[in-house]
Amino acid sequence: MSTSVSPSLVWRDGEILRDGKPHRILSGAVHYFRVHPDQWEDRLRRLAAMGANTVDTYIAWNFHERVEGEYDFSGWRDVARFIRIAGDVGLDVFVRPSPYICAEWSNGGIPFWLSGRTRALRTIDPEFLAAVDAWYDQLIPQLVPLQAAHGGPIRLIQVENEYGSYGSDADYMAHLRDALTRRGMVELLTTADGTTADMVHNGSTPGAMGTFTFGTGVPAAVELRRDDEHLMCSELWGGWFDHWGEQHHVRSADSMIATVDELLQAGGSVSMYMAHGGTNFGLWAGANHDGIIQPTVTSYDSDAPIGEDGTLNDKFHALRAAFAPFHDGELPAVPDAPRRQSAASAPLATQATLLDIVRAVPVTAHAPVPLTFEALGAEDGLVAYEADITYPEGATVGILGLRDRATLYLDDVRLGTFEHDGEHTLALPADGGSGRLTIIVESLGRINYGPFTGEAKGILQGVVINGRRYVHGWDHRVLGDAVPSGAGAGAGADAGDAADAAGLAAATFDVTDVADAWLAFPGGAKGMVWLNGFLLGRYWERGPQETLYAPAPLWHAGTNEIVVLDTDCLGATVEIREQPAFGPVEEFIGS
Repeated sequence: MSTSVSPSLVWRDGEILRDGKPHRILSGAVHYFRVHPDQWEDRLRRLAAMGANTVDTYIAWNFHERVEGEYDFSGWRDVARFIRIAGDVGLDVFVRPSPYICAEWSNGGIPFWLSGRTRALRTIDPEFLAAVDAWYDQLIPQLVPLQAAHGGPIRLIQVENEYGSYGSDADYMAHLRDALTRRGMVELLTTADGTTADMVHNGSTPGAMGTFTFGTGVPAAVELRRDDEHLMCSELWGGWFDHWGEQHHVRSADSMIATVDELLQAGGSVSMYMAHGGTNFGLWAGANHDGIIQPTVTSYDSDAPIGEDGTLNDKFHALRAAFAPFHDGELPAVPDAPRRQSAASAPLATQATLLDIVRAVPVTAHAPVPLTFEALGAEDGLVAYEADITYPEGATVGILGLRDRATLYLDDVRLGTFEHDGEHTLALPADGGSGRLTIIVESLGRINYGPFTGEAKGILQGVVINGRRYVHGWDHRVLGDAVPSGAGAGAGADAGDAADAAGLAAATFDVTDVADAWLAFPGGAKGMVWLNGFLLGRYWERGPQETLYAPAPLWHAGTNEIVVLDTDCLGATVEIREQPAFGPVEEFIGS
């Protein structure tokens, strides 16, 4: 497509001009991949009512190309539809299609099959760029006609995301910039980096306006702004995400709005991260690594102005008041609060033990040594490794290179659990002998930020007896994200057979008034939850998150089925609660 048309947004003398007139970008992040598509319009209308004139969204590459060469832009993945809805609501769109997004999303958005075969992520490595270019050949033609230059709502396009905190390959940045423009992207190009000179230097590329990401960094951003570029924070962290085992992070409305006002008074533009966080449905939650692995929880509420289920809080109203003076007319009316199901409880009926579920899965591969998830084509979730072993008196079994959590059985006896960080050796029966060793490994979330991004999952090196002799001859079974075989509320064992053990269980709710719900699993230890066949995400007794969001479009009038696979200990019931519970809170402000 010709690039002779002009961008609708330009910067000049520190200002943004929109179709030739001075303009402020008042944006908020809403990720289509974290919101049920039937609720896209509702969330976007709430954003407009907050006073935003723009929505920003990443495009998560691995959400669309889960299998190499198979691209999906239908249903939940119809990003063009999300952009059109935004335009219909009256919002401009800031689209962020770079190969890497961070975003506490699995692998930072990079497909696992690609990171599994090249270490040179986010560089000019031919393997990496070939995959990026193939992806852009599918994605960018869908975005081109949605640009404002062609009558659509897209007015900003981000080249790369916080590259200055990761790498230093200027040719890679130039390649991404040119990959966009060659394919017809003509609107304003941007980059985004933290507030240090080093980050700005390594994350910038000529022809793209630099922007900043921070929680409280207005003075530093003013100092670092280059030449006549407009001052913009493309991620102002008004809240924060949570890791399992931590407290729920919050930021007060007063603290947030003070930074927003400071930025606006300095003449800047803003995008709130997040305006509406949504949910890490399925197994899409990522992880961080700061000496230890830090898996992200299922909720991405992020203490945002628009809550996980669309609830509006004091931050929403503070931003509405701050943004209103920048609009010529009245803002849209504040939408009604979302509806929720009434409190209820249902018993969990045990279906099968964890080992029964594993053994019902066909063997995917046989190999002399344990294979990684990537070698098995396993995106995430659980992989079972099985081998026959012999061992002498007083022997131990250990795993070398565990990513991330392993439950070990000898024949039908559970030996114990290894975490990603910690001791990876335990004692075998003291008298010595032989048996079938089963190791069920769970990926806790692919690392999405920093030098460990793209790290493999599974057993990376091997399994050893007494710390030195390898176990060889492994069968592998891959449990994907579908409801495990044998599930069904009417099937299975007596509910008392494994009520205090790992395994599969199901419950039903009869619903007459379909609405959102919050689900809790009292007594459950660590599990995955399906609602009517859809994987909502995970719970973990270590918290902080206690309830899972189950949006109204996943329910239907009549009987609804909840299936739980708990790797540690099933609870006895499932509860519908009328309020979410994100756990004990801690004030936290990103730097």
